[in-house]
Amino acid sequence: MLRNLFGRPSKATEDDVRLENSLAKTRSGVFGRLGSIFQANEITDELWEELEETLILGDVGVPVAQELVERTQKRVERENIKATRDAYLILQQEMVRILTPAEPMRIDDPRLLTIVLVVGVNGSGKTTTIGKMAHWYKNRGRKVVLGAADTFRAAAIDQLKIWGERAGVDIIAHEPGADPGAVVFDAVRASQESRQADLLIVDTAGRLQTKYNLMQELEKIKRVAAKQVHRAPHEVFLVLDASTGQNAISQAKSFKDSAGVTGIILTKLDGTSKGGAVLSINHELGVPVRFVGTGEQIADFAEFDPVAFVEGLVGQ
Repeated sequence: MLRNLFGRPSKATEDDVRLENSLAKTRSGVFGRLGSIFQANEITDELWEELEETLILGDVGVPVAQELVERTQKRVERENIKATRDAYLILQQEMVRILTPAEPMRIDDPRLLTIVLVVGVNGSGKTTTIGKMAHWYKNRGRKVVLGAADTFRAAAIDQLKIWGERAGVDIIAHEPGADPGAVVFDAVRASQESRQADLLIVDTAGRLQTKYNLMQELEKIKRVAAKQVHRAPHEVFLVLDASTGQNAISQAKSFKDSAGVTGIILTKLDGTSKGGAVLSINHELGVPVRFVGTGEQIADFAEFDPVAFVEGLVGQ
């Protein structure tokens, strides 16, 4: 029903199914209680109080939980809703509205070469995510090249090579300790000339927001890209570990300010009960979730769809 209300085909896409299935753990936790709240015979003040409490327990975050309840309550009153099942549907619609991006991704705009930088702290699943993204876009007809600009750790270069081989895409890499800007320069040239690629995905060092020198290095990478390709980088995706819940938001705020993040990629969504934090990430940061990791295999990657997410969260 929710899908139809937003003009979506009733048949879910493959990405939608992956996304909904990945939320099984979240759905079996606190969010599994939402349906029972709206099984009451009538809409009362106690219902709204219980709803707010459940959302907060589900790691939604207090400000967003309060706003969701307030929006839902006002619509119920304005539209003279009496049935609790209809109030539940309104709640889901408001969740979708919070999660819906204001603008489409720039990665899909027509251009000769699109450059994407991927940032995030070590341990977030950044390099694995890049491999999955390369595989995802290659399967959709893009010619992808990876740039190994995380030159601070030899293991990062080796890991990216492994994932590049799995995805079947070319990788441009230098020796460990090389200048990341030089890697990006060569990766852009190779993408434009010998590889004839239309999508360059650049891995960057796993940097903590407190490491000023690493943030300066990222600015240099962005300048190198901008000098070679108009308006590059076209996207800066921040990889966040979904299992960290609300803690991911403070991390994301620092990256947004210093790295110019345009979108979020959530990893390990399938292994956490903290999926409710997704609502807070979008709402508090003003940066949309664009993709999610839905498992450990290379195909376990999906474009984020707000309707599929909400349906997966509440078990529709």
